[in-house]
Formats: sequence, C-alpha cells, structure tokens
Amino acid sequence: MAKLDNKAFSATLLLPKTPFKLRQDLKEVETKYEKLTCEDLYRWQWENAKGPLFVLHDGPPYANGDLHMGHALNKVIKDIINRFHVTQGRKVHYVPGWDCHGLPIENKAMKDMKRNPLETPPSIIREGAKATALREIDSQREQFRPLAVMADWYSSERTYRTLDRHYEMRQLRIFQQMVANGLIYRQHRPVHYSPSSRSALAEAELEYKDDHVSHSVYVGFDLDVRSLKLSDSVAQEHLNSAPKVQLLVWTTTPWTLTAHMGIAVHRTLPYHMVRLDEGENDGTIVFMTDIQPETLEKLLGRHTVLGAITGDGLIGTTYKHIFPGSTKSFKVIHAPHVTNETGTGLVHCAAAHGAEDYSAFRSLGLLNPSNTDDLVCHVDGKGQFTPDVADVVGQEYGKRLTGKEVLGDGNKELVMILKELGKVYKVQRIKHRYPYDWKTNEPIIVTATSQWFANLDKIKDDALKALKSVSFFPDVSRNRLEAFVQSRSEWCISRQRVWGVPIPALHHKETGRAVLDACTLDFILNAMESKNLDWWDAPIEHFVPPWLLEEGKTAAETWEKGRDTMDVWFDSGSSWSMLAEMGVGRTSEKGRKFDADLCLEGSDQHRGWFQSQLLTAVGSRDASAGGDATSPYGALITHGMVLDEKGKKMSKSLGNIVSPMSIVRGSPNGKKEPACGADVLRLWAGTVEYWRDMAIGPTVIAQAVESLRKLRNTARFCLGNMGDAERMANMARVPRDEMGLVERYVMNELYNLEQIALDGYATYNFPKVINALNNFANITMSSLYFDITKDNLYANAIESQERRAVVTVLEKVLGTMTNIMSPVLPYLSEEIHDTWKGDGKSVFMTSWVPLSAEWKDRQASEDMANLLHVRGIVLALLEKARTAKEIKSALEAEVDIIVPDGVSENAFVNTLTREENFLKTLFIVSDASIMDEGSLGTTSPEWLYSETVSVPGSDDDIAIRTMFSVDGVKTL
Repeated sequence: MAKLDNKAFSATLLLPKTPFKLRQDLKEVETKYEKLTCEDLYRWQWENAKGPLFVLHDGPPYANGDLHMGHALNKVIKDIINRFHVTQGRKVHYVPGWDCHGLPIENKAMKDMKRNPLETPPSIIREGAKATALREIDSQREQFRPLAVMADWYSSERTYRTLDRHYEMRQLRIFQQMVANGLIYRQHRPVHYSPSSRSALAEAELEYKDDHVSHSVYVGFDLDVRSLKLSDSVAQEHLNSAPKVQLLVWTTTPWTLTAHMGIAVHRTLPYHMVRLDEGENDGTIVFMTDIQPETLEKLLGRHTVLGAITGDGLIGTTYKHIFPGSTKSFKVIHAPHVTNETGTGLVHCAAAHGAEDYSAFRSLGLLNPSNTDDLVCHVDGKGQFTPDVADVVGQEYGKRLTGKEVLGDGNKELVMILKELGKVYKVQRIKHRYPYDWKTNEPIIVTATSQWFANLDKIKDDALKALKSVSFFPDVSRNRLEAFVQSRSEWCISRQRVWGVPIPALHHKETGRAVLDACTLDFILNAMESKNLDWWDAPIEHFVPPWLLEEGKTAAETWEKGRDTMDVWFDSGSSWSMLAEMGVGRTSEKGRKFDADLCLEGSDQHRGWFQSQLLTAVGSRDASAGGDATSPYGALITHGMVLDEKGKKMSKSLGNIVSPMSIVRGSPNGKKEPACGADVLRLWAGTVEYWRDMAIGPTVIAQAVESLRKLRNTARFCLGNMGDAERMANMARVPRDEMGLVERYVMNELYNLEQIALDGYATYNFPKVINALNNFANITMSSLYFDITKDNLYANAIESQERRAVVTVLEKVLGTMTNIMSPVLPYLSEEIHDTWKGDGKSVFMTSWVPLSAEWKDRQASEDMANLLHVRGIVLALLEKARTAKEIKSALEAEVDIIVPDGVSENAFVNTLTREENFLKTLFIVSDASIMDEGSLGTTSPEWLYSETVSVPGSDDDIAIRTMFSVDGVKTL
C-alpha cells in the first residue's frame, strides 16, 4: 500500500491562511496603532463626525504621583463610552484635565528642593510647586497614553490644567459672581483645621475613623453656692455646709479647657446633687444628670444622692474657672444640644473649638462675630499651645504647655496639670469616631480662625431642584449626592496655603477690615486681565480702586493683599465653565440642556467634584437673567474602588498594590509580572461591575488574558478562512433565504448579540456586552460553528454555495464582533481591521451599521435549540465511549435516532427529519439516521450507549443510540 503523501493531500485543501498573528505583539501593536487610535482618531472624529455633540467632562486627577488602578479604571471606562459614541457617528468632546494646586504638590516641591517651607519665600514655593505640578502632569500623561485612551494628549487647547492663567481667571470670575450674589462672607469662628496641612478644611475634606483614641476626663468646676437658691431648705443646708460644691463635666478634648467660656445645661433635664462619702473629695457635692448606679459607683465611689433640680435652676448660677490663672467668674447657660445620653449633662463650652458651642453663645448674644477678641483660643497654626495660655493656667503651668501639640504631648501635659490641681475625678482612654484630614491622614482639630465662607443655605434648594433633571447610574447614587448637598449650610472656601488660586481681598492695615465686594473685585480682576498682573507678585497699587484710597496716604500705606487661597475643590469645581468657552456648552447646539452630557468619577466625588461643580454653577448663576438654576451636567456615573484579589483595600503597608503599568508593560525584570498589554487591562475594566467595588490580581488578570486569547482566535479563524481582500471582493455573498439552518441560526444569534451590545453600551452596562460577546465567541462560534464547518471550508470548492454561505456568515460575524469589541479592545480591533481592510485607516473611521432585522429568525432559533439539545446528548454518549476507550474519534461512530410510531407530525420530530442530512455534520460523526420504531429488528444485547429524550408536545420518547466499529465490524 502506497504511503500517504501529507503534503500532496494538504495541497488539495483550502487551509486557513492569514498574516494575523496567533499572539499579539504588544510592542508592535502599540507602536503601530497608538497614535492612530488615540490622538489622530480624536482629531479626525472632531473634524468629520456629523452626529450630535457628546460631551464627557473629565474630572481632573490630582497631579501628584504615579497612576493607580482607580485612575486606570476611570480613564478606561470613560474611553469605552467615548469610543462607542464615535462608532455611532457622534462628535465627541473629551478634554483630559489635571488638578494642580494644594498641599501635596507644595510639600513635594519643598522635598525636592530640600527646603523648609517655613523658611522659604512664598514666591519660591509657588515657582517650585508649579514646576513640580507640570513635571507630574508629564509623567501621568505618559502613563495614561499606553491605556489607549482617545484624546489629544499633547494639545494645550484640548487638555486643561487648573494652574493655567486663563483657567484661574475664569474661576475668579465665578467667584466674583458668587460675591455679587451675596454668598461670600468672612467670619472668625471655629472651623475644621488640619495642623498637618496648616490649613482650614471643608467637611468634604474629612474622613472619619472609628478607632481614634482620646483621653477623656471628668473634672469639677467650683460652684458659687451663693448664686444657687434652692426651694428645698434641707438641700440648701447640705450645700452651705459642704467643703466644696462642683459642677461635674466630662470632655474628650481636655486641651480645650484652657479656652473654657461656660458650662451648658438643658433647662428641662434633671440634675442630681451627689455627695461623695469617701476619699480625698469626701463631703464634696457635685451636680450631674442621670447616670446608671453602677457607672456612678465606678466614677465617684461611695456616695449619697441628696436631691435633684432641673436645669432651669442651674441656669445663671456662677462658678470659677478650673485653672488658677483666671479669676473670672462664669455663668451656666442653656444650650439645646445638651443631652443626658453621654457624659454628665453639663457640657464644657469652648466657643473657639466647637460649632455647637459657638452657635449657643451667638444665640444668647454673648459673641460678636466681628470681634475676634470675644473668642478665647490658645492654639496656633501648628496645633500647638501658644504662650498666652499662661494667662489662664498660670505662668509655671504655661511654660509646661507652650509649644506642645494639643493632639499629643500638650493634651497629656494638661491632664497631668489638672491632676496636680486636684480637679480630676477620672481619666479614661476611649475609642471613638474622629475626623481626619483625608490628604495627610492625620487627625484634625476644631479651632477659631478667620475664614471666607460660601453661604449654601441660600442656594441649597435651587441645587437640589437642579439635580432632579440629572440622570444617575447607579440610581442609588442620587440619594448620596442629594444627602451631601442637603447636609451642608456653608462651605469654608479659604485655605492658608501658598500654592493656590488667591482670594483677592484687601485688608485694611489699621483696622484689619477685609474688603471683598463685587465692585472692588471687578476692579482687581480687570487689572489682572488687562495688565497681565499676578496677584501675588504685582504691587498693591494696581489693585486698590480709587474709592478705597485715603487722603494723604498711598495704597501700600493703607492696604495689604489677602494671602488666603481657595479650596482646591473650588478650583476643579469651576471646570464646567470652560466648556462654553470651548464652544460645547449648553448654548452650542439646539436642544442641549447641559454643558456636559456626562461626568464619571469614583463614589468619593459625591462629596467632592460632583458637588463643587453643582454649587459653583448654581451659586454663580445670574439671577437677573431669570429661569431656574441648571446643573452643569446631565448625567453622573459613579464607580467603586479597586481592591486586591482578596477584597482588601490596596496599601503599601499590606504590599498588595497592583500597578496598571505593571499589567500593561510588565515589571522591569519581566519575570514576576509579564506585560499583558492595554487590551487586557481594558477587558478587565469592561468585564467588572464597575459601579461596585471590584477586585484585581493575578487570577483576575489571567482570566482576562484567556478571554482575550479566545476572542483573538475567533477573529483569526474568520480572517484565515475568508481569504485575502481580492478573493472576498470577487465572492458572491449568499442571501439569507439560500442559507442552511445553522447559518441562519448563527446570524440570528449575531443579531441578538448586537442588540444586547447596543443596549449595554447605551446604558453603560459593559459587563453585559462582554459576557454576551464571550458567550457568542466561545459557544456559538468556537464550540459549534467552527467545529462543524471546517470540512466545508477546507474541502469544498471556493465557489461552492455551501462554502460561500459559511464565508458570508464569517464576514458578518467578524465585522459585527469587531464593532462590538472596538470600544473596549481598540488595539485588537485596529489589528483586525488593518489585516482585513488594509486601508491604513482606523477601524473607528468606519461607521457601525447594525445588522438588518431580516437576520432575526425565530424559527431557526427554535429549530436549532431542538437539534442542539439532541447534540448535547449525543456528545455525552460519545464521551462515554471515549472514556471506555471504545473509540478514539467521534468519526468512528454512527448515530441512530429512533422515532416512535405516531409522532411524525410533531414539530420537534419534523425538525429532526427535515435536517436529517445535516445531523452527521452537527454531531461530527460518520453517519446519522432517523429511524422509525417499527423498522427496527431485534435489539442487540451488546448495545452499550443509548439515551431517551422526551418529545416536546407528546407523551412519547425518542431513543438515541450510538454505534461504533471494531475492526470494521459494526457493533449494535
């Protein structure tokens, strides 16, 4: 027997042939397609797209440090949305930005310059900070580009930076309008203050930690018994004869006791007179509200309750300061915030260190907001005790406290002093919820400083009304943003920093009066714009309007420039205003209602950028123009945090940080973390439910690598069997009506896939798209269609209708799948398009034209569902035979489907009968037959593999049996 010539045999076959590589060459792909599909594509679509405008307004990342996974997820999700809109013919406006001011950049600049900020001139700090910010922007831009994000990255007109002069001037004009609207005011009052940042903070800049530990103390203030008149003569006698009568106070901030201004009670609460019956305070009577007996025993030891009065009876009584340095007497006041739920019901008030204390004293007329001397405060900008604390505690104790941090050694020292004075009843370490600076991760204090505020009570209702027309994804995020807006009554917008946008106020040198009105501000801003002046460096003479000049004095002799900077949230929150300047605002196109169609950021931006944009837009609205306030954005999408594979937050201390660059480019040595490319990272981003917290790690990335490999193989099979462009150009396509069942079925599945994808992209549900795409590629195509069409593709003539029908389907599949995957996988899609079309253009320059509804074929779907059900049973039987080593290949087997008499008119049976010639192809066996039950002979006892299937619409079953040959003899 002649030996089979494999080469001669293969030459008779139409085997797949394509230059499309089995594996993606990452460097080659990035080099070839990055500019084409990013910068060039952005410019092309902006100049050529004819559809409606779509504006995705970019929330600026902070220009400091390398990118983390949150950055990568954010930019990729935005890019998926933008690319989809490009495929739909819309003109996409996307301008990446950077947030450039603030303490971290200032600190980094000082560290790089190896200088102490306290000893460095502000002009040098600003110069260094600007250079640092620009350097960080360049670094981050080079890390964003490998993610294949479509943008004009190197254009100054199509990127933005909050440090750019025109941006800052636009921001100051927004501020001017808010001043004109009567929203900006200055007060000396308690605010959140970060000693680590040396600046005031807004509520939005705080993070609360539940495990903060404080020293709490119970201390006694000596009551002037003569000021308290009781109707109960016996109780009065007890008071008169007691060695000491004290008001018992509990506080978690002992350091604020030096700034004590009063004790507050609630007029309706009962306050007990409790006599101590042992210890060094034996005989002392203290006043306190209800406390559980066992707690009282631990606090005071053996004691006797002598009676009680209401808070009304204590209001107006006088007592002495707890420290010997002060001879002033104080009065007990009523405050509505006092309760008996914690402490003793007597609240130590330090109006300089508590918002509720401040409000209580203001409401009683005990404070003048314009007189800073009314507030007692012994804490400086470093969070340390000042020398004038000695005025209260005495000179010796003052020396021990001065210069010590109130949140550290100063607090401990103060408790020691109180113990020495015999004022302490108990000291406890308590774990409780406490605010921290979210930038430095250090605890903050509340202390009185002079700050600029925006009145939000005036615009809150308008802001909430404006949100009614905004769409939210997910829906629940609406509640979160509305709650943040509802809970705020003011916004502390001033910061004591050097690197930032100035608050251009004028301060009178003699009186300290601050001037910041709309007319003066307009004069200042006009001078800055017309003369190109910088607020920080230009002489003050340029900024003082004529109406503020005093006779016989120069501007410099009378006035000085304010040194406060604006909260960085005001910086980024003003970014909406640039859209109108760029010609894409709400007035740029008929029917547009918002400046931005969409903003997309992490969930933390409900208290940050989402909110600051809304407040600056509503607050700067020209009310005289009429109409309702409008949100600057039409829709908000919120994504969650990226966690490690175990669901833990990433941190350096845990060593679980996953870098986006290590996924895309690999680790430097290339061993531990091999380069996977941008498409893998993007596929992960498109697969996860990004609106929740999501995980990433080696296992997750490996799954994305495998999914991408399968999609690539699907495309490669199509390209290899379609042939070159010339062959496809000359091939006559087979119309739907002339296709076989499986071709019509695949096209129906493809049509359904495309509809799912279009809906998924339109509703921002990308996992829905990717899951459907993977199922189609892996199940419909790879496991079914490719398997059963290989013989047809390889062995039939090029012009045969059977082969042309398959190639027609492959062409449709490749085109539609490429359209669907292109927003998520631009590099793979560009590579497919380049191999297929070879026209040098981007795949995105070809419009996504959906399949005609004629491809929707319910009958084909139902018929194939029946056949695939039977196929599943056949494959299971064949697997049994393989496992038993009866056969090596399914082609060694034949299949009989035995139909019982009387069910020939059943639709299920009709499908089997009609497609009998197709069954052996579908099952990939040597033969398959439909047999009547009555035509069977005696069943062989050697029959091994069979199964019965219920006939839909009938009480009968059909039998499926698999036969196989041994040495050419059929076994039954």
